[in-house]
Amino acid sequence: MEYIGQKLSWRERIGFCTGDLAQNIIYQTVNIWLLFYYTNVYGLAPDVAALMFLVVRIIDVIWDPMVGAFIDKMHPRWGKYRSWLILGGLPLAAFAMLCFWNGFSGSSLYAYITYIGLSMCNTLINVPYGALNSSLTRDTNEITILTSVRMVFSNLAALIVKTLPLVIALFAPKVADPVTGKMVAQYSTPEAGEAWFVTMSIFAIGGLLLLIFCFTQTHENVVMDKAAAEQVKVSDVWMEFVRNKPLRILAYFFIISFTMMSVSNAADSYFMTYNIGADTFMTTVFMWLGTIPAFIFMPLLPAIKRSIGKRRMFSLSICVAIVGMMLMYVFVSVPALRSNFWLLCIAQFVKSVGVLIATGYMWALVPEVVTFGEYTTGRRIAAIVNAITCLFLKAGMALGGVIPGFVLSWVGFSAKAPVQSLLAQQGILWLVTVIPSLLMLLGLFVIRQYELTDERMDEINRTLDAQHHSAPALKGRDGEGLLNF
Repeated sequence: MEYIGQKLSWRERIGFCTGDLAQNIIYQTVNIWLLFYYTNVYGLAPDVAALMFLVVRIIDVIWDPMVGAFIDKMHPRWGKYRSWLILGGLPLAAFAMLCFWNGFSGSSLYAYITYIGLSMCNTLINVPYGALNSSLTRDTNEITILTSVRMVFSNLAALIVKTLPLVIALFAPKVADPVTGKMVAQYSTPEAGEAWFVTMSIFAIGGLLLLIFCFTQTHENVVMDKAAAEQVKVSDVWMEFVRNKPLRILAYFFIISFTMMSVSNAADSYFMTYNIGADTFMTTVFMWLGTIPAFIFMPLLPAIKRSIGKRRMFSLSICVAIVGMMLMYVFVSVPALRSNFWLLCIAQFVKSVGVLIATGYMWALVPEVVTFGEYTTGRRIAAIVNAITCLFLKAGMALGGVIPGFVLSWVGFSAKAPVQSLLAQQGILWLVTVIPSLLMLLGLFVIRQYELTDERMDEINRTLDAQHHSAPALKGRDGEGLLNF
């Protein structure tokens, strides 16, 4: 018998998912553009920027578990998780703007301070927002619908962020092209620093307003009671990681997926600039094609999952992504095909279909491992679980920042050179195609170890519901454990 839990209205679904739109307007800008900004506009060497990404992630190893335990333990008046959309949103927006201000151009100290601040504030949003997801409902089908809507909003943010060259062009200084004589905007030079700051300020303020809207539209239905919350400790982060096997599998998949996406995203701007010689319009079209498939396939996720199951959906989507990457490698490597921009666009579309489905649906598994932890331990430590996934997510982002930086340094990339050496171009091509393909293969092996089928989750949810129905003092809107704020 299929488990039926709390159903959400479309207003609640959209309200919650605007939080993902808000976060990703800032996160995707950092993920896709920060390394490019540091090397080409701010004036850091690639290896210096790569080392900074690594140091910041080491700090996250300490910070993220502390935040997860703190949030599960606290009871703010506006909601256990939703309160942090406001409390963390204000400093997050401020640090996002400061990261892209070049008033101290070339200063490693300033870059460290602002990037560390941004990363710490991101945790104050990301961990409770992820926990808020699992507090809305237990229903597996509802979570799948919520995830599909969430990924549409996430990719809408990516689409906005990938127009960044066009937005910067509105504010950047213009110079005459030496070949055509036309006035063109410079978005990849130090002179464009002010334009980057203005653009990021627009994105950050817009993200903050969306977080406020998400706060007003969400309601927590399934949270841990106060007695259990008082027992939460930072050490529970590692204990939960050790005893919750599905969580470990998902965490490994997170780090692999975000390493793959971060490597590819960070390299795309270099690829289009130095391998393809694209202008801002071609670069924007190429990057849009990394996002547009989400609006076609994310709404179909519930139907696809029902038709072929979670495991086959992951396997098929990962294989499609690898095919797209290999097509891209061939199209760029064969001289007769290299000049055909639309073949490259086809490969980018195919790759993106696979990547978006695989990395989109993984978010639907987070509430599952939260519920599995509750089933095995009796405590619904959603923030701690999300701190673990956030930690592995950031570790993937760190590797995704370190790998391109060191590869670019190793192949002799120079931001001052208008034309890169053949070795540098080959290194950039590997960052866009070969390295992500190998990571996707590793991800396929890992995710096939995930054992929580829909049938198993229905069984677990029915058991938990029966337990909560026997404690009427803690019933919520759907009869599940609830704290009223």
